[in-house]
Amino acid sequence: MAGNNGGHRTRTVDNIRDFTVSSETTLLPFLFETLQGRSRTEIKSMLKYRHVALRGKAVTQFDTPLVPGDVVQVNFGRAFFHFNNPQVKILYEDEWMVVIEKASGLLSVANENVRDNTAYHIVLDYVRHGNPDAQLYVCHRLDQYTSGILIFAKNEELMHELRANWDFYVKERKYMCVTERVPARAEDTIQSLLVQNDRMQVHSTDNEEAGRLAVTHYRVLQSRGRYALVDVEIFTGKKNQIRVHMSEMGCPIAGDMKYGAETNPARRLMLHNYRLSFIHPVSGELMRFSLTVPPVFRKLTQELQ
Repeated sequence: MAGNNGGHRTRTVDNIRDFTVSSETTLLPFLFETLQGRSRTEIKSMLKYRHVALRGKAVTQFDTPLVPGDVVQVNFGRAFFHFNNPQVKILYEDEWMVVIEKASGLLSVANENVRDNTAYHIVLDYVRHGNPDAQLYVCHRLDQYTSGILIFAKNEELMHELRANWDFYVKERKYMCVTERVPARAEDTIQSLLVQNDRMQVHSTDNEEAGRLAVTHYRVLQSRGRYALVDVEIFTGKKNQIRVHMSEMGCPIAGDMKYGAETNPARRLMLHNYRLSFIHPVSGELMRFSLTVPPVFRKLTQELQ
């Protein structure tokens, strides 16, 4: 245990050690107190050359503020990898999982046509930079042209736990979309049984044995002309659920030619998973992630002044 502004080591992975901040301070004094066996010159050099990270990101500013509960990571081997990918943004990482923001157009996982340029492979390459033996497991998926939040597990047991008890752990899943035509009701809940046909399209069915229940709540926020901005919350996570429910209501999502859209004003499927809240299976903490809505969604549906 360090002095008044110090911290204690909570975890060691390879050459990376975690130190938890116990009182408000700034980064360099914290490092001086925590790494007392090393010279000040060595510590300053480690900071300068990206061997220190805070909240999952390398930091170099000596006066970076710290608050109790912050975890400072020190890599005694090599510099922390500076991850920069236009299609993936790391939102959160710990020793059990990685949470990312996926861009529209990027596959979550490989298919028969695309093997490597997927969210899974990009994140796998990222975690293996620090540990060549690291593994990564898919907890859920987003459609290729849907942007938003994805969770990957770092061990198989956690992945199975999340998948098997998804509705228990996940507390909130909200999307923003732009529909062609304005829904007749400003707010409503849609329930139907969904099934996939031989052409890989999903649709509602009356067949209780074949269909799986899907529940979608929506609320119209604003509209202009033929387009409406719609806030959607799903209570089940069935394939293409929002796309099918909006289409069968007569208001397909803009850009969704598979489910009846006639226009593609943003050159993408205008569906964005902007909020995901879940219970961390290991720590029990409620994790909340929120993203900004793509500006084009609001611009297209906002009344002209």
